[in-house]
Amino acid sequence: MSLLQCVGWRRSALALAVAVLLTLAAIQTLSDEPEIALMIDEPWEDMRRRSSAAIDPAIPGHYWGLLPKSDARLRFVDPQFGFVTPLARFFSISFDNERVGNVRMSPQIEPLLLNDTLKVVLDLQEQWRKAGWVNIRAKEDPPFADTPAWRARLRDVNKGGTSYWHAGDKYQVMLVVHRFKDNKRPTEERYLITLSLATPWTNP
Repeated sequence: MSLLQCVGWRRSALALAVAVLLTLAAIQTLSDEPEIALMIDEPWEDMRRRSSAAIDPAIPGHYWGLLPKSDARLRFVDPQFGFVTPLARFFSISFDNERVGNVRMSPQIEPLLLNDTLKVVLDLQEQWRKAGWVNIRAKEDPPFADTPAWRARLRDVNKGGTSYWHAGDKYQVMLVVHRFKDNKRPTEERYLITLSLATPWTNP
């Protein structure tokens, strides 16, 4: 092996080692993030045992809602229709007689720029498609896309966007994006995402 070949081989090996380390670091970071791992209508205590983020016990015989005690991502653990969100600061979970009800959350920890907003919603939609969720009401509320038309619509403070998804007859998701006036960054266009998850409440 020539000197040049040896140097080239060492550089390739080093590049591969760096890539592996970065991947492992990303996986470790993701696994370290607090999460609420749940299924709709399961016992509340099952969710609490499975989740790494802390949340208070449900109140027997009551219908109410609780928030995790820290930022947390949602891991929806249905074996067929599961998906994962980014970390959320606003994350509300209802309970009814000590069973998990619906979820309402904003899958972000601060208002996002438009490019980052589209990255989040497009990733969620792709997870749903791969898991068998179906976009409904597409004529009135088509799925989000990174197109000039969608960008103009989202920039319009009077419009924004909404898309609806069904997982068979088991679950429904509503995804909403709108402009948000961020007082910390008054000169920037920032956006909020709202995700609602429950059993179906509209027809396909």
